[in-house]
Amino acid sequence: MEKRAKVPYLPNTEEDREKMLREIGAQSIDELFADIPEELRRKAQLNLPPALSEPELMRHLRTLAAQNIPLGERPDETVAFAQSPVPNSLIPFLGAGIYDHYIPPVVQHIISRNEFYTAYTPYQAEASQGTLQATFEYQSLICDLTGMEVSNASLYDGASALAEAVLMAHSINGRTKVILPKTLHPHWRQVVQTYASGMKLQFVDAPYLSDEGITDPDFVRKVCDEETCCVVVQHPNFFGCLERVRELEAIAHQVRALFIVAFDPISLGVLKPPGEYNADIAVAEGQCLGLPPSFGGPLLGIFTCKREFIRKMPGRLVGETVDARGQRGFVLTLQVREQHIRRERATSNICTNQALCAIAAAVYLALMGKQGIRQVAELCAQKAHYLAEQLERIGVPRLFAAPFFKEFAVKLPVDPEALNKALVAKGFLGGLPLKCYYPEHANGWLLAVTEKRTKTEMDTFVEAVQAGVKAYM
Repeated sequence: MEKRAKVPYLPNTEEDREKMLREIGAQSIDELFADIPEELRRKAQLNLPPALSEPELMRHLRTLAAQNIPLGERPDETVAFAQSPVPNSLIPFLGAGIYDHYIPPVVQHIISRNEFYTAYTPYQAEASQGTLQATFEYQSLICDLTGMEVSNASLYDGASALAEAVLMAHSINGRTKVILPKTLHPHWRQVVQTYASGMKLQFVDAPYLSDEGITDPDFVRKVCDEETCCVVVQHPNFFGCLERVRELEAIAHQVRALFIVAFDPISLGVLKPPGEYNADIAVAEGQCLGLPPSFGGPLLGIFTCKREFIRKMPGRLVGETVDARGQRGFVLTLQVREQHIRRERATSNICTNQALCAIAAAVYLALMGKQGIRQVAELCAQKAHYLAEQLERIGVPRLFAAPFFKEFAVKLPVDPEALNKALVAKGFLGGLPLKCYYPEHANGWLLAVTEKRTKTEMDTFVEAVQAGVKAYM
């Protein structure tokens, strides 16, 4: 048998590198990384410890994992067989974009089937009918939930969905002025501005009414003109307050700008969906629909729009069709919009979707149904208002007067970060200190309440807050 010669690995020579640099017009390798801030570039070798054996490495990883504190819940004291709470767990009252909602076990069971969790881009429809149908069902459920005419197969997360919405609006009308409210999630604002950094768009920050915590409609009316590309609103907003969406919609459409809404999917159990107040594009973070908080991901970008804008919509779109035998089937449709077909002329650089997360959301919505989503939303609202009332009684008032859904801001008499540390010792994950993003609210504290929180947990939390406030005053 002929022995094959070994082919050594040959890295690029110095001459090869110089030739490539000349070809692209760069003077050095360092020039290729000029866009990365100097302080972020690695200058020295990484200070790594010596190599470990597998048993030593596993022991080290377990030690690191033990430092994590999982989310938990207090036992129901009315149930005789209730067990003790999970040791070293925290009951969360932190939201700010990711929430601790109940997830029916069947969601994890279904998405754990290997035909779902191993599936990838279904280019070959004849071999991907299961994934395509599941995605089609997701799109249909999202349209039912939002009242919008079209949903794509999902995007990476809510922030990227909003950024794509702004770019889509610019593609539709060619205008350059984008009105972003200061009540929009700060991370989302950053993502939008990063996405648009090369688009020469002009961002106008719309302030909020200091007493209500909602976007100032008079300011929006003043700055809206024939150059306005779109008006963005988050409803409920970052503070949890309900915006005046109908008034803002009228202002935007008066100058033929697009109206973009970022919504909370669970809130649509009790609030009117964006399709009913004439949103042109509606996006959301879908983590609340059957996905755990984890460490902030994976997430799910929900993206919907009016039918007239479908050819400008980013991302995958699954459509229903009929095969040669007259049987119902599913395919990726309108693919000429996508990067793998049109390259530089595509509507977006996004050429994939969060398939598994979207299927989890579809399973969750199908399980809960219209009535189930409504019950979850009602419980969130009722419990959030109960907690706000209890905090008011101990001298921790709400920061804003506008109506809210499941999230609200309060004004503490002490430093929120110091209080959060004290609450961890009591088994609670406290709210978000607003001063991180809003320096004008040094003692502002953003709290979230979902349907999982019990009266016992909330009452105990209020007692812990009261004790913590006294300790630091």
